[in-house]
Amino acid sequence: MNRNQLDTFLRQHHREAFLWARQCCGFDGELAQDVVQQTYLKILEGKARLKHDGNCKTWLFSIIRFTAIDELRKNGKTQPLEQEVEILWEEQEPEPENYEAMIRRLPKMQQEVMLMVFYHEMTLEQCAAVMQLHIGTVRTHYDRGKKRLKEWIEKTRVTS
Repeated sequence: MNRNQLDTFLRQHHREAFLWARQCCGFDGELAQDVVQQTYLKILEGKARLKHDGNCKTWLFSIIRFTAIDELRKNGKTQPLEQEVEILWEEQEPEPENYEAMIRRLPKMQQEVMLMVFYHEMTLEQCAAVMQLHIGTVRTHYDRGKKRLKEWIEKTRVTS
């Protein structure tokens, strides 16, 4: 991909790239802006290259994801797994029709898969490429996340 094609591609996908970065950064808009900027720098400086003519969007999302992980670690915004699991399983009522809050309650991997599939219209195969996981693992996270969201949505409709 030459420089003009790359510029055009980044401009076309800027909004989606920012939304994905925001989701990867725990919905922190300022951090997401930094992540997108660092991602673009990596790409434009040649530190991140598309090795084969695959799905460019998958490639971009993968770079954003790993850049966000690095930034969260650097800023000390990650939690040990044990703490995260305890927080996720606390029983609290999600607000009716607040799907973003419901998705945020899912475990991190399920959250990422659900966001890529439903908000960014990616296939499970593309999700697997972005997350660098086996397709079976991604399918498991997708199924579990979908079931849990369905339970929560049904529960909020019954109580409403």
